[in-house]
Amino acid sequence: MSEGTMQRRAQRDGQFDQREQRAERVNRAGGLNRLLAAAVAVPVMLLAAGCSSDSGSGDDAKDAGASTGAGSGTDSAASSAPTVQAAAYKTLPEACAVVSKKTLTELVPKGAAKGKEGTSSDTAARASCSWSSLANNGVKGSQFRWLNVSLLRFESDATTGDGESQAKTYYAKQVKDAQAVSGAKNVKSAPVAATGDEANSVRYDLKKSEGAFKQQTVVVRVENVVLTLDYNGAGLAGDKAPSAETLTKSAEKAAKEAVAAVRSANGEGGSGGSDTSATSPSPSESASSAPKATPSKSSSATPKATASKAAAAAPKASASAKS
Repeated sequence: MSEGTMQRRAQRDGQFDQREQRAERVNRAGGLNRLLAAAVAVPVMLLAAGCSSDSGSGDDAKDAGASTGAGSGTDSAASSAPTVQAAAYKTLPEACAVVSKKTLTELVPKGAAKGKEGTSSDTAARASCSWSSLANNGVKGSQFRWLNVSLLRFESDATTGDGESQAKTYYAKQVKDAQAVSGAKNVKSAPVAATGDEANSVRYDLKKSEGAFKQQTVVVRVENVVLTLDYNGAGLAGDKAPSAETLTKSAEKAAKEAVAAVRSANGEGGSGGSDTSATSPSPSESASSAPKATPSKSSSATPKATASKAAAAAPKASASAKS
């Protein structure tokens, strides 16, 4: 082998070694770059995962907060809803049966069996009955008597309030109206003992063309029911006027019987012929757990027959009967 050939071979070997060295450097550099890229990619992935996790937690927290807030609002609305105590009494007795036959015979002897029931679209809420009597004593004249019992029951309602409070307001108004009848003379008013939850008797004299009338009005409240009893009498065609004291005692007796009838109609002891106000338990406590009642009938919609109207109508009936 010549020297020139050997020299060219050595050059080729040197060039080959250089190419191998460059390739190795390139491979090393590529591996390092891949390692660096991987090292950078891992924190980025971790950061992205963390952000995604935080975002989900925030949404969950918001959803939970919204759910809690909605529930709290519902609970608050429910707790703030107005509630009223249920009415104690749910019905009324038959108006023409609240006074015993015996007492009717004493008060209206000629009309005890002829009670006239008033018109009502709901007898469980309001009812009335009236009786009239004209006893002809010949040349001595005649004795006229007129009795009317009105019952009004109030229901509990979220707008107008509980039945008992409404009854208290109406009771006070009825007493006031009885004390302020136009043309009334010698007006006297006094509470009536052992009759319902509260009771008042108002009596006065009323002069009419037919004669001098003695008027008695007894107003009673028993729980959520108000009872108004009107009783008047007169001596006509020359007969003497009846005793106001006697008429008042008779009216109060009839009122006690009517109260007992109201209680009996609602499941309490007693009947229309006796008073049980002193022994009958009050249903106010048990009424608070009773189901809510239907909206109350407004007292303004109930016909209010005042004593003056009753007294004005009574003499006319007596005069026509006499003629």
